[in-house]
Amino acid sequence: MTIGSSSSEYLCNLRKYQFSRRVHLPNQKNALWQIETGVVRTMTWLEDSTIVTLGLWGPGDVVGKPLSKCDPYQIECLTKVEATLLSVDRGLNRDVLLYHLQQAEDLALIRAGKRVELMLYQLLTWLAKKFGSEVDQGHLIDLGLTHQDIAELLGITRVTVTRALGNFEQQGLIQRLSIHRIILQDSQVWHYEI
Repeated sequence: MTIGSSSSEYLCNLRKYQFSRRVHLPNQKNALWQIETGVVRTMTWLEDSTIVTLGLWGPGDVVGKPLSKCDPYQIECLTKVEATLLSVDRGLNRDVLLYHLQQAEDLALIRAGKRVELMLYQLLTWLAKKFGSEVDQGHLIDLGLTHQDIAELLGITRVTVTRALGNFEQQGLIQRLSIHRIILQDSQVWHYEI
């Protein structure tokens, strides 16, 4: 089904909708999106246009404006995404709320780091655990995140991310592949828990 139908039609037809990379899922006042495949980020921005990433969400996760006090609020597809539109009554429950709180805490702890390199490595570890797949060399993070996306996640500059990733590659902590994919090498830091 294509996006553009009436809200009541969305809520009656629990069908899956497909979205391309970098497309924004439509915000619905009384509805939520359940991610079936792919990864999205929820975000807002400050008065100076600085983007603030609120969270990253994948298969099984539920996102939407009713879960946030932020205004503006957007849901951006980081990959191709398939999602189901749910009524708030159907999609909002205790587990969804707890999961949102836990992810906010995870990201707050990562962002609270005093050293940029440690923050970035903790973020890569978190991404590998949440979205990665195990490969021979380590854990593949195949989200197509740009250096700017990573910078927005951490609240640092793109140049700083580029420099730190270059250092990680020289140290053998990561292997960068084409199209913004990273293999995080297995190491002792891999077992660090947030």
